[in-house]
Amino acid sequence: MVSPSEAARRVLVTGLDGFTGRHVAAELARAGYAVHGLPSPEANQEHVDLLDADAVRAAVERVQPWAVIHLAAIAFVAHDDIDAIYRTNIIGTRHLLSALADLEVPPSVVVLASSANVYGNAGGSLDEHTPLSPANDYAVSKVAMEYMARTWSGRLPLVFTRPFNYTGVGQDERFLIPKIVGHFRRGERYIELGNLDVWREFMDVRNVAWVYRRLLETRGDADTFNICSGVSHSLREVLAMMARIAGYGIEIRVNPAFVRDNEVQRLEGNPALLQSRVGALPQHALMDTLRWMYQSP
Repeated sequence: MVSPSEAARRVLVTGLDGFTGRHVAAELARAGYAVHGLPSPEANQEHVDLLDADAVRAAVERVQPWAVIHLAAIAFVAHDDIDAIYRTNIIGTRHLLSALADLEVPPSVVVLASSANVYGNAGGSLDEHTPLSPANDYAVSKVAMEYMARTWSGRLPLVFTRPFNYTGVGQDERFLIPKIVGHFRRGERYIELGNLDVWREFMDVRNVAWVYRRLLETRGDADTFNICSGVSHSLREVLAMMARIAGYGIEIRVNPAFVRDNEVQRLEGNPALLQSRVGALPQHALMDTLRWMYQSP
């Protein structure tokens, strides 16, 4: 267990103003850390473009972080600027690592967010030894990021995370669960979806934020962890839960444009390695997460 002094509890969180970053910041603040972030114009944060190497270096030197959680990325798989995905997720990460490695006192841990998308269309319960088989540009960019970052492992203590699906308040409606919740919140009578008979993990973002904090506070031999619960739900279950929460059923229309060929029916992670590092995960049942999102202002 790491016990940094109060003067050395500065945590740099990239993407602090994003969906995950806001929840990670809240988790860290509750635990007494001094949270700094980039890029964002908000107080206590540097408004920095990760593709601007000089600006990243200047921000890192100012913060002098004890630890780093690197969340900033283009994370929407269907993002229409493919070049931006590769530039941000690979080159932007390299700029950050270069700046951190050149600090007089490097951080004690650097957590880099990858993605469970790196496993591609592998089905079943996936652990960290599942072969990587990226099936889209976003996933390829994350695999490349992991390999690139490992060239810095001799100079920086790196930890890689591969989060499975998670959701919560503040997530964009381009993503599936917020889309469903948003339809019920607005009282809409029908929703267009793709494949209905699929099972996925839908972790609570507050659990994910807790995991990121614990990865700063614990040590172990492994350096790559699936962030997952090992519990999956079908899309039909999600719709039934939302119907109970909202008090009405919604008509489901299958839009062929949303149907993916050869989609994996069940996809969930094996949390054993993660739990050996951080301990038992907090419990937020999916019903509770959905109610939290539905009732959020």
